Amino acid sequence: MDFATIFGPFVAISAIAIAFVLDEGNPVSLINWPSFILVIGGTLGATMVAYPLKKFAMLPVFFWQNFKTDSSNPQEYIDLFVNLADKARRGGLLALEEELPSIADSFIRNALMLVIDGVDMDEVRQVLENDNEMTSQRHHVGIAMLSTMAGVAPAMGMIGTVVGLIGVMGHLSDPSQLGPSIAVAFLTTLYGSLMGNLIFSPMANKLKQKDKDEIFIRELIIEGILALQESENPRMIRQKLESFLRPGLRSQN
Repeated sequence: MDFATIFGPFVAISAIAIAFVLDEGNPVSLINWPSFILVIGGTLGATMVAYPLKKFAMLPVFFWQNFKTDSSNPQEYIDLFVNLADKARRGGLLALEEELPSIADSFIRNALMLVIDGVDMDEVRQVLENDNEMTSQRHHVGIAMLSTMAGVAPAMGMIGTVVGLIGVMGHLSDPSQLGPSIAVAFLTTLYGSLMGNLIFSPMANKLKQKDKDEIFIRELIIEGILALQESENPRMIRQKLESFLRPGLRSQN
């Protein structure tokens, strides 16, 4: 679990509640379910219009990805390619075939199969880079959808406030109702701003970073695969792949 996705909004909401208490307000007065439902329902409805139903149905998946921690360690991939290179030096590229079942990463496994089958190096690079690009495009569907929601939520909050103020106009004859009614109307704007800037926009940014991290790992893998195909020295492969890392993460060997 990526607990930052949970604790971030919690810290922000707690700060708002504490500030409200220090200003002698009651945080419970910030809770209004009709306003919450209006913003959530309006945002989901607008997003549904903006995307095909099949892609919109993947929204829970995009949300869940924000709560998952990416445990990929570049050094583990580098060690793998060094070991594969050492094995290939002793038994040739065909000897790598027996290593395939032990490799969990399907991208590496499929790339190795191309190399073992003797596919031309330029074609291997083209296939892997195409796979990389298509993966990034799939990631950007979720990023774009959450960015759309980040833009729509504050607008729905304003719409909710307008709806609330229309109701306030009906109580002008009773001044005692004006204050509470106006306060509730502005809560919708608050909810819209919070959801857009505290949930949807940060989640879209987190998916962007996850996309960059995965593409970085895949680019490292592509260089490792091509180095294997060229039968480069294991030590040279390590140096080449560790050039992707900042100095503090490189091995001392």
